[in-house]
Amino acid sequence: MIERYSREEISKIWSLQSKFSYYLKVELAVVEAYNKLNLVSDEALLHIKNTAKFDLKRIDEIERVVQHDVIAFLTSVNENVGEKYSGLIHKGLTSSDVIDTAFALQIKAASEIILKDLDEVISSLYELAKKTKHVLCAGRSHGIGAEVETFGFKILNHLEMFNRAKKRFELALEEISTGQISGPVGTYSNIDPEIEKTALEILGLKPAKISTQIIARDIHANYISSLAIMACAIENFAVEIRHLQRWEVAEVEEGFSKGQKGSSAMPHKKNPVKSENLTGLARVLRGNLTIAMENIVLWHERDISHSSAERVIFPDSTILIDFMLARLKNIIDNLVIKENSMRKNLEKYGEIMFSQSCLLRLTELGMTREQAYEIVQKEALLAFNNNGNFKEGMKKHLSEKDIEECFNYNNYLKNIDVIFAKFNL
Repeated sequence: MIERYSREEISKIWSLQSKFSYYLKVELAVVEAYNKLNLVSDEALLHIKNTAKFDLKRIDEIERVVQHDVIAFLTSVNENVGEKYSGLIHKGLTSSDVIDTAFALQIKAASEIILKDLDEVISSLYELAKKTKHVLCAGRSHGIGAEVETFGFKILNHLEMFNRAKKRFELALEEISTGQISGPVGTYSNIDPEIEKTALEILGLKPAKISTQIIARDIHANYISSLAIMACAIENFAVEIRHLQRWEVAEVEEGFSKGQKGSSAMPHKKNPVKSENLTGLARVLRGNLTIAMENIVLWHERDISHSSAERVIFPDSTILIDFMLARLKNIIDNLVIKENSMRKNLEKYGEIMFSQSCLLRLTELGMTREQAYEIVQKEALLAFNNNGNFKEGMKKHLSEKDIEECFNYNNYLKNIDVIFAKFNL
């Protein structure tokens, strides 16, 4: 039951060492693009590739003086490259060309991990749905027993929400896999658009159709939105488990490992703590979406009010969703299904959830819908209010054969195969 997740792997993407490594990838791709267009010699390109390095301590020393991280980074790199070729690095670029393009590479790398997580959750949901395809349980609306369904059917609804979350995320990822090498205010005043095109091909990104001095932040807000909606899908499943684990329902339980304890004071406790944890974390991701949307509105061709916020919300959001998806998979894979409790809940008040089938049968026998509804509601409420037996009450109005047909659980299974076939199950 130990959770396996890639928090360390995804965290490394957002480390300072990694950030400046991505900066260097962008700078080297631009030099290589100049070379491909015969504007930088092979000798110069080879020298720069072999010597372009940076040192975090040195960057920190320089930044304390210049108060600009990209300048500090470039100074550190050029100290290694040497004067002869240092002028070829960052040629025609502005800081945001490097920052935003490197940022896209970081997001893309983190997203590859998230996609793997998503696929694992979807696979686990498929298996759970298949396993519980014919496990009868109560469907509920407004938290109240409604009609009979199967637990596998319930899981398919969650599964499809995650399928949609994946499609939404992939579209957002495609959009955000965008770079820019367009110079100050984005007009290519000191750099050829062909350099941008070639450099971004090297990096595996597409060029922004147009940029100011930065890539527009509605793209980034859309990406965070896809994560926030994904978090809502996670919470939706978690809340379902929290309700079904309540003693009054007791239809499922989170896996409870050997040695696990639920309360410091009450040894009998087994709490849905993982699901509660996911509910709380979903709130954090939704909060980050608010920040991402506020980052869309910037002054003129750029300001940096978005930058400080993004340094928090993007690492936090990607690391968080990685953890949440891993925790969700753990819950799904170790979920305890209590079929006996499900059956007991179906049989409450004399199988009161068969009310609609009784209503329909009475109308088939010639009653108006209003007459039939009045009879069935009266018997149902009588059973519910007095802990009675709805099925026995309906025997006053229906023949034994009608009762047998109306209270037949197989009626609720007849189209399950049709529904599952939509999922190739």
